[in-house]
Parts: sequence; structure tokens; C-alpha cells
Amino acid sequence: MQKYNPAQIAQALLELNANLDDEQKWTIVEDKLAKTFKFKSFIRAFGWMSQIAIWAEKLNHHPEWFNVYNKVEIKLTTHDAGGISELDFKLAAKMELLY
Repeated sequence: MQKYNPAQIAQALLELNANLDDEQKWTIVEDKLAKTFKFKSFIRAFGWMSQIAIWAEKLNHHPEWFNVYNKVEIKLTTHDAGGISELDFKLAAKMELLY
């Protein structure tokens, strides 16, 4: 998997965020694809994380994430590529689909 250049990241980010409200959009933070998901409860957040864990394993791509109560903070980067790649956007799209 090859690292995306800034133009590729910008285009993929536009596509990923196309149908999202401003407060729900993905951003770039510390050279990683980032977003915070908010749920109605801890159990819903944890259930979603469990679903994502299965998909992450299938893609062999594992997120950096942090959960407190109803929030899940996500940061994605492809370590083997040395930055953001197509794989990060694939996992982000799956996260949106299951959210």
C-alpha cells in the first residue's frame, strides 16, 4: 500500500465527507485521518467498536482509537506506507456505513 500525496488525501477526504454534516466530518490531525464518533450510550459505542474490529481484522488494518463512555476517537494511518493511504479511507468508509 502506497502513501497518498496531499492532493490524493484532499480528494479522498472530499469524497468521504460528501454526505456528512460539518460537525461529523473527517479531518487530518497529526498526519492521520481523524474523527470522533458519538453514540447514545457506552454499550452502543462498544458494540460499534466490536463490529469495526471484525472489519479491521479482515482488512488487516487496525485503528488507533480511544473510547470514553459514548465517544470513540479514531485516528487512522497506514504504518507500513508511512502515512495515510487508500486503506485508511476504506476503513473510514466502513466505519461510516456501520455508524
